Amino acid sequence: MISLTNIERYYRQGLQKAWVLKDVSLNIEEGEFVSIMGPSGAGKSTLLNIVGMLDSPNSGEYHFFDEPVHKFSEKKRTELHRNYIGFVFQAYHLIDDLTVYENIETPLLYKRVGRSERKALVANMLDRFNMVAKKDLFPHQLSGGQQQVVGVARAIIGKPKLLLADEPTGNLHTSQGDEIMELLSDLHKEGMTIIQVTHSERNSEYGTRIVELVDGFIRKSIEVG
Repeated sequence: MISLTNIERYYRQGLQKAWVLKDVSLNIEEGEFVSIMGPSGAGKSTLLNIVGMLDSPNSGEYHFFDEPVHKFSEKKRTELHRNYIGFVFQAYHLIDDLTVYENIETPLLYKRVGRSERKALVANMLDRFNMVAKKDLFPHQLSGGQQQVVGVARAIIGKPKLLLADEPTGNLHTSQGDEIMELLSDLHKEGMTIIQVTHSERNSEYGTRIVELVDGFIRKSIEVG
């Protein structure tokens, strides 16, 4: 599904290069649940953003379902991202002046899904995640855990092939975090491919494989369980 070969990402600092990722090669099969771990500054979020087509490497090759992403225009990458990838963020990234219903509906508007189909899909998400009674509330009226549930619902409503989660429990209490991880685990059991960035050993064990990044390099990749 995903093939990264010799990916490098750096930023110019005068005549110097500040390396974020160096010579990263990684293959991820469809149906895996991969946890990316490592200390702060290791390049975890940058790697996730490259996989999610929100950022581009300076060099190297990225194939997504055998498509050469590294050769695509920004417009083409945006199109692929919109149609195949869902993203869950640590800071939720909900739209403050939209209701729960409207936040979940937003990706369908970008995909130009018809009104009646949108209504059915959003109703299904609200029902699945027990949010029907909260559909007319705004993000500031929800707990952190509830906001992240809305974030997950929004990320998966378009039925993405790949779900990317960047520290999805980082701002949550332990019980709320456990709820989100169980949610991701259920989605994985249903066949969704998931890549999460996490600092938590406990959360990493929900996955099928742990990839450890240190100083922009992959130090090791181990199967879980």
